[in-house]
Amino acid sequence: MKHKGTILLKTDRLILRRLTLDDVDAMFDNWASSSNVTRFMTWQAHKNKDITKMVLTDWVNSYEKLDYYQWGIVLKDNLTLIGTISIVNINEEDKSVEVGYCIGEKWWHQGITSEALKELIRFFFEEVNVDIIKARHDINNPNSGKVMLKCNMKFDCISKDMIRNYSNEPCDIANYYITRKEYK
Repeated sequence: MKHKGTILLKTDRLILRRLTLDDVDAMFDNWASSSNVTRFMTWQAHKNKDITKMVLTDWVNSYEKLDYYQWGIVLKDNLTLIGTISIVNINEEDKSVEVGYCIGEKWWHQGITSEALKELIRFFFEEVNVDIIKARHDINNPNSGKVMLKCNMKFDCISKDMIRNYSNEPCDIANYYITRKEYK
């Protein structure tokens, strides 16, 4: 892989950029504090902005690494930060990455997450030179799977009790993938 780190990416409607500590309010207000948004995540809604600042500080400090990928999803038309998309796992041996994403409820069902994911798929195949891109979701969140399917990812399998959700309960996950060959 040819790691490039979290570089600025743009789509028709979006700017995918590094997050900064100035993003605490937007992150907290637009998605991180919402239990409705985080109910299918592996982390709980942030109870206060101190938690959001702690998470952002960790992310910002990790940007110096070329194999670290964490973007804020920003709407081009009004520069509102509405979510994140990132690489949550890298496997150098099989040249694969796993993508995770989260956006605020106000922006669901508008094709925004699909647009961001399509750009990451392009970036990782064309610029980072990965062979496979994976993603997964809690089976109780089929809309996340619809995002993956819109991006030409294929359903692979259900993994039983694979992760613990926000309430620390084991949950089943649906696994998806797209290969370099399928992308071309």
